Amino acid sequence: MKIANLFLIALKALRRNKLRALLTMLGIIIGVASVIAMVAIGQGSKKSIQDQLSSMGSNMITIRPNSNVTAGARLDISSVQTLTLSDVEALKKESNYLNAISPAVSSKGQAINGALNWPTSMQGVSVDYLKIRDWPLKEGIAFRESDVHTANKVCLIGQTVVDNIFPYGVNPIGQIIRFNKIPFRIIGILESKGENAFGQDQDDIIIAPYSTVQKRITNSIYLQNIYASTVNESQTQLATDEIEQIMRTAHRLKAKDEDDFSVRTQAELINTFSSTSQLLTVLLTAISGISLLIGGIGIMNIMYVSVTERTKEIGLRMSIGANGRDILMQFLVEAILISLTGGLIGIVLGIAASELIQFFLHWPTLISESSVIFSFLVCAITGIFFGYYPALKASKLDPIEALHFE
Repeated sequence: MKIANLFLIALKALRRNKLRALLTMLGIIIGVASVIAMVAIGQGSKKSIQDQLSSMGSNMITIRPNSNVTAGARLDISSVQTLTLSDVEALKKESNYLNAISPAVSSKGQAINGALNWPTSMQGVSVDYLKIRDWPLKEGIAFRESDVHTANKVCLIGQTVVDNIFPYGVNPIGQIIRFNKIPFRIIGILESKGENAFGQDQDDIIIAPYSTVQKRITNSIYLQNIYASTVNESQTQLATDEIEQIMRTAHRLKAKDEDDFSVRTQAELINTFSSTSQLLTVLLTAISGISLLIGGIGIMNIMYVSVTERTKEIGLRMSIGANGRDILMQFLVEAILISLTGGLIGIVLGIAASELIQFFLHWPTLISESSVIFSFLVCAITGIFFGYYPALKASKLDPIEALHFE
């Protein structure tokens, strides 16, 4: 019997029991829709995290102080001060892979413009910082090397600071603000970056020369971070290995000594967040897959019922020439048709659910073509697997007993 005829017979059988067919498909519909929606949420979250981390500088490498054992005691990480400007100079002099390096010191305080004030943080960096962070200016100019050498009191401000102490469209360029009672002249406004992957507002910041912040705000020779970047991402691992060697030599650490610094790359952060997101996606998809299993069991159950109800029909078909293979194919095609129809409805509902989640809950979603194809294939396999045994039972019926079945 031709496949097309089998599909027509299966379609007629489903039409005779529309409500029962719909209820049978329900498990498949819910399972497929859930899988597509869960994968879309997982993929959307993963891409959002990658974009946010990349916005911090895709080639950026961060060097931080690290707590090591001193005289048998391990110091609290917050009190560790091991990075100085001499480390920056050593990296500039000896590194072959870094194309930009910036020391960083920071302080929290109150930014004041007349009667308006806003709690924020000031980051003291070099002229390379904006290049490392891939952070353009919205207006104005960046500070220069001469500002760093003379510890000039100039600054760049983020959009959040602008919104809070320069409301009503006032142009901040050239204005004087006070930070921890120190006056700074605004020479530029940073392009807005939004929140980073840790939920921190990147625009709530004031950037000034590190020499100015060290001399007038923190009064400390130590650095809180050193930021660096490579020409491209492929060199970050080579640069990391090189940084560790240069820093250990600069800090005169012996072979048995632990590093008193740590080196982190954006790629490590992206991999860490991506692994977590991937794990959650797999977990949620597996939970959704239970609905597919239940849907498959529903198909098997309803197909057994259908075989019993149509035993006389099977006997009649066999008596006029149909063989066991024809009967098996007839019921198998019917089970596959139920499964695939449910799968198609589930795909449409899953895509719609993903769009609605993004629209109403503002969760990033990304519909993956592979998840749609995978769901469709799973539906086909579910139909074959759970429909085979009822179809096999039907194909092995004795024609005479089937015709006399009551």
